[in-house]
Amino acid sequence: MADKLIVVKIGTGSLVKSDGRLNLESIKRLVDQVAKVVEKGYRVILVTSGAIAAGIAELNVKPNPNDIVFKQACAATGQSILMSYYREFFKTYGLKVAQILLTEKDLADRMSYLHTCNVFERLLQLGVIPIVNENDVTSVNEIIPIMKGQKVNFSDNDILSVLIANAMEADLIVILTTVDGLYTKSPEKHDAELIPIVEKITPELKKAAEGKSKFGRGGMKSKIKAAEIAMQSGIPLIIANSQRENVLLDVLEGKHVGTFFKPAEKSLPSIKKWIAYTAGTKGQILVNEGAKKAILKGASLLAVGIESVSGRFLIGEVVSLIGPDGKEFARGISNYTSEEINLIKGMNTTQIRKTLGYIRQKEVISRKRMFLKQEET
Repeated sequence: MADKLIVVKIGTGSLVKSDGRLNLESIKRLVDQVAKVVEKGYRVILVTSGAIAAGIAELNVKPNPNDIVFKQACAATGQSILMSYYREFFKTYGLKVAQILLTEKDLADRMSYLHTCNVFERLLQLGVIPIVNENDVTSVNEIIPIMKGQKVNFSDNDILSVLIANAMEADLIVILTTVDGLYTKSPEKHDAELIPIVEKITPELKKAAEGKSKFGRGGMKSKIKAAEIAMQSGIPLIIANSQRENVLLDVLEGKHVGTFFKPAEKSLPSIKKWIAYTAGTKGQILVNEGAKKAILKGASLLAVGIESVSGRFLIGEVVSLIGPDGKEFARGISNYTSEEINLIKGMNTTQIRKTLGYIRQKEVISRKRMFLKQEET
């Protein structure tokens, strides 16, 4: 397992006291474990929550969870405080850290996505521990309506940790929380049982994961969604209790810890993982029944099969493919802008050349750059 890449996500509940203020002892204990993991030869990317809690404590104000701008202001205040503690604690082991703040737009744009991967790779080569958090100051999905046809793919650090693991082709994801793992029902109920291994995400499992975290944004429901993406991407994921002594070391030693989500035997190519889980969509293309059937059999999308377009998008952006039933059945990278497609929808190659004066690609979306919903395991 030497040189394996591990993505470790630490939730807010694992970093704060009962009153919501940072628990420095807990942070130090988790840093100690990460440092020992690095000493064993693993590479680690740390995804951390806690900036908002740190900001609330620093400003000495009463929490107001319904005021998004208030939370963003607290995150801006608390981020440097949280990083200062991580830097101080890792420094005792001779380890350096780097802060990376991301939003869904940073990963949804292909060039930005690739640049981010390059930065992660260089930091890891230098022996630096990347510490990642969602950029709560500029991530405003919760307060700005999303334009028609657009969709974003993460709004919490559980999902973000899996998208980073996908991007960096990590070997394992460990999500540390305040419970031992996934239970058959709420762990507060006396007859709840810990589920040691999950091979498939079922509706019953999703129902068992209902409920939100006291301090964080996601709760177990978000973690199940993250686990589902990880499994489909071929990456094992473990949800475990951060309070367990040496939890990270026990996980890496193969001990039975928390809930293990077994990855699918066959995973998608990296470009399709990005299309499926990271890119989000900038618009929608409605296709006719013939085009849908051809695509499901392995064909590319041609202009002749397009009925209409909604949303505005550019070349190289990801769009949803909608069938006659109004449901998304695929998504892919467009070779044409929404304006161009509006002009050439329903046309054959000869007609396209006459209308646009050129043929950029015969396919509006190539099958190799397309993800089908049926590809989900």
